[in-house]
Amino acid sequence: MHTSYLVGGAVRDHLLGRPVVDRDHVVVGARPDELLALGYRPVGKDFPVFLHPRTGEEYALARTERKTGRGYHGFAFHADPSVTLEEDLARRDLTINAIAQDETGVLVDPYGGVRDLEARVLRHVSPAFVEDPVRLLRVARFAARFAPLGFTVAPETMALMQRMVADGEVDHLVPERVWAETRKALAEAQPSAFLRVLRDSSALAVLFPELDALYGVPQRAEFHPEIDTGIHMELVLDAAAAIAPGDDLVGYCALCHDLGKALTPAGALPRHIGHEHAGVPRVRALSARLKVPTEHATLAELVCREHLNAHRALELKPATVLKLLTALDALRRPARLETFLAACWADKRGRLGHASDDYPPGDYLRRACAAAAAVQAAPFIVGGLQGPAVGAAMKAARVKAIAAVKFASI
Repeated sequence: MHTSYLVGGAVRDHLLGRPVVDRDHVVVGARPDELLALGYRPVGKDFPVFLHPRTGEEYALARTERKTGRGYHGFAFHADPSVTLEEDLARRDLTINAIAQDETGVLVDPYGGVRDLEARVLRHVSPAFVEDPVRLLRVARFAARFAPLGFTVAPETMALMQRMVADGEVDHLVPERVWAETRKALAEAQPSAFLRVLRDSSALAVLFPELDALYGVPQRAEFHPEIDTGIHMELVLDAAAAIAPGDDLVGYCALCHDLGKALTPAGALPRHIGHEHAGVPRVRALSARLKVPTEHATLAELVCREHLNAHRALELKPATVLKLLTALDALRRPARLETFLAACWADKRGRLGHASDDYPPGDYLRRACAAAAAVQAAPFIVGGLQGPAVGAAMKAARVKAIAAVKFASI
């Protein structure tokens, strides 16, 4: 006779009063053939996971795991009817994710997850936490999700994370897993907590040296009351999360926008002349190392290189504005402009005392884009122009259209 329990995030989020998105279950006392006979559909390769024949929800056989090598691949799993619920829960990362609920609604909480939910603490379940380096990233991501609720990492858990870094365990994280967790963190409510947890554990310097290098780099106080470029980056990330909730593309652009400031010569500080161009190679290197999607890499580079032009858009010549819009491919893909402007607005808001600032350049660039996009080739062709002359005429007409928008904005 087997028993199934609701586990993990569904239980945690219900207890926190948050929407429950995924409902995962663990089955104790069953063999694969028993679930197959009941119509469950098998999925997964590493361990027995099945989809419920009616609801499609995941049901995993209770299992234990044993460390066999370095990295997150280095595990052997054992699923057997003799594995207890407590043994299955013991292999999970955090106590708040190790709470189960039976079919009558009774909670099974052998590791104090409910207590830690109430205390707003992210705490590891067991010393086996150190065996999987992905858990360090997951804790940082959960910090980004739950920091607005007051959650912090337990000191003993942070100590284990620091040990994982010192022992070289995080060196074995593959780029795909680093990016997967980072992408999720960038879509959370307070991404700055992701960076702070990684930095406190010393993992930021290992996984994201380009970001770690920004801390301690000063900026001009009259423009950046927070002074520290690393703190500015944190503020920009949180501003991006507020401007474009759940949008990891905007978040990644915000993350990368000032990487060039780490390269400013000490004698030039706190000014950062040319940092927008200096940062482009670092953005490219980070994107290549993490194997981020092409659109993330492309737009992050554009935001890094062009964000100052966005800020001073109203001061630019109409021809320069058209050049900016063309670089963004905004006339054909206006959604790109919105992503770009969201990241630039976050840069403006990501300063102490500026969290509510409006962004007039964004309104101007939207109107300029619409005006330029309204210029089409057909009238010029009808008028007798051909070949390159059509393009030249369209460019001149678009510059004129942008100039009219600028004149109306003054």
